[in-house]
Amino acid sequence: MLEMSLRKDRVIQNLYDAGCEEALIHRFIELWEGEKEEAGLRLLRQHRRELLDQIHDGQIKIDRLDFLLYSIRKQKTEEGLI
Repeated sequence: MLEMSLRKDRVIQNLYDAGCEEALIHRFIELWEGEKEEAGLRLLRQHRRELLDQIHDGQIKIDRLDFLLYSIRKQKTEEGLI
């Protein structure tokens, strides 16, 4: 079995805290207990990539809003409204 310094309940809690859904948690525990360490780690790395993609998508949206706010402010300044 995969040696982990954390107890099973702590691993599960950490996965919940990391935003993992129950299906992913159950699958990881199955792999972990089934001595399929690499498959379990791949599963977690994939979830991490998905979370990072969400962050990147959010950053793009923020950048676009920032540009719009900048453009509006600049136009108002040029028109002497600010």
